[in-house]
Amino acid sequence: MNPATTESPPTPDHCSSPLADKDLLSSCVHCGFCLEVCPTYKLTGDENNSPRGRLRLWREEAEGRLEVDPWTDFYTSECVGCLACETACPANVPYGEIFEQIRHDHVATGRARPNLSLRLAAAAIVRPALFNLALLPVRLLRRLGLFRHRNVFAGEPAVLESTAAYASRLMRQHQPNGPRVALLTGCLMEALFREINFATVRVLIENNVQVFVPQGQSCCGAFQEHTGLEGVDALRQQNRQAFSSGGFEAVLTNSSGCGLALGKAISDKVPVRDVLTFLGDLGPVNRPRRTDNARVYVDLPCHLIHGQKVPGIPTNVLDATGIPWELAPLARDCCGSGGTYHIQKPENAREILARKSAFLQDAPGDPVILATSNHVCMMQWNSARTSSLVNRPFAVRHVVQLLDPGEAGLQVRRNK
Repeated sequence: MNPATTESPPTPDHCSSPLADKDLLSSCVHCGFCLEVCPTYKLTGDENNSPRGRLRLWREEAEGRLEVDPWTDFYTSECVGCLACETACPANVPYGEIFEQIRHDHVATGRARPNLSLRLAAAAIVRPALFNLALLPVRLLRRLGLFRHRNVFAGEPAVLESTAAYASRLMRQHQPNGPRVALLTGCLMEALFREINFATVRVLIENNVQVFVPQGQSCCGAFQEHTGLEGVDALRQQNRQAFSSGGFEAVLTNSSGCGLALGKAISDKVPVRDVLTFLGDLGPVNRPRRTDNARVYVDLPCHLIHGQKVPGIPTNVLDATGIPWELAPLARDCCGSGGTYHIQKPENAREILARKSAFLQDAPGDPVILATSNHVCMMQWNSARTSSLVNRPFAVRHVVQLLDPGEAGLQVRRNK
């Protein structure tokens, strides 16, 4: 949204506390390479709605050359947080770190206030048992195919059995003896999209990986990072305690946003790795080649390629699905999900997605499958169908689901 066409927001009656490290704000060399990759700059053409524009505003406030300004609050809230600017930046400006500090500062000082639904969600996800219980009816309705929401893609999650219980059961049954890993189950993933966790467990065990789900793990903290709400440090400490013991070769995540957030907490204790990258190193079991006209279009989550600095989803993993695939056009551009951005800024998110999803109208394949590796991106892509950005049928899948043998077909590939 271009602020030139909107009413000016009210001027705040208090001042923000300055950013602790002003040196970070002065590291931008104003080269402009970030402009061509910034989704909000491409929407508006407004220099202030770009990474270097925001950095300039934040710096001038921090140095006292600019009074607390409602437009600074507006342009801060407009940022998707995709981190594409970090990849493009020749000066290696840690934009994500700065943005996280600024966002938390604005919420703490009352310059920004997430809506009630997000505040309630933030309070719930730090209590996993309560959050899972609260969403039990939704899991049941999804399993029965009766739940309809523009962001919620189709799936059949387990209603009662947890990922921890499921992994323990399959471990006893199949007894893999390969690498020993821990799995982050996530908050929304476990409470709503549990079928992806179950598919992840099956794929790993089929590839002779020992999968453990440590008790005491919590939300990774990404939700609090995206909203600027309190509680990040406590969640990070809880996960440090949960994952730092157990002799794990790695902690695996099946959500790129969760992987980025968890890495900030525990990477000095144990490596945090995306499950598809981990499988790529192993060389995954291949699924039988499909004989229909199905085609997969792969979208790359921002928090994987720009946040975790992973080049992409390994080719051998995509080949192992047994379905012809190609990268979606604009696969490295943001889809507009931005963690909670599609909730906080739905109009912007829709415009960003409209440009990316247009190719699906005429994309070859029947069925057409849009595959990615982040559940929030999956929610955003599903909205392209339900909000009529795309009028032809297409399915949204996590790549790990395309590798899934199903419980009936699970046979462990032992090391030779």
